[in-house]
Amino acid sequence: MLSTSASRLKQRTTHHPARDLAALAVEAMQSKKAVDVTVIDVREVSGVTDYFVIGTGESALQVKAVADAVREQLKEAGERPWKREGTQHNQWVVLDYVDVVVHVFDRERRAYYDLERLWGDAPVEHVAPDAERVALLQAEAG
Repeated sequence: MLSTSASRLKQRTTHHPARDLAALAVEAMQSKKAVDVTVIDVREVSGVTDYFVIGTGESALQVKAVADAVREQLKEAGERPWKREGTQHNQWVVLDYVDVVVHVFDRERRAYYDLERLWGDAPVEHVAPDAERVALLQAEAG
């Protein structure tokens, strides 16, 4: 089985734990009223990334606002996306931070691609709109 960060060729330049970046992405999504915010922990089922953070915007304008908020929040933490896609049409924006991949969908594409089903073997947490923390992202006791 592939290890998480060590198995990938692309590397982040900062050393924030992936769970902290995912939590910042969730916070940014909540600040712009994204709906159906979800975190998927794919560390045990994929060598591609550690976490997916998924949210839905009610319009192209909201999808853009949510994606921009995530980029700004993570930029303040010293992170820049390794790659970003979908910003021309704002129907499905992907921000790839190597260890965290953020997906901001419109409702139609969110339902069509159904990433929660696709990654059904991974732990999933649906985040309440007023949640102050995401249990899936809490530091593991060691």
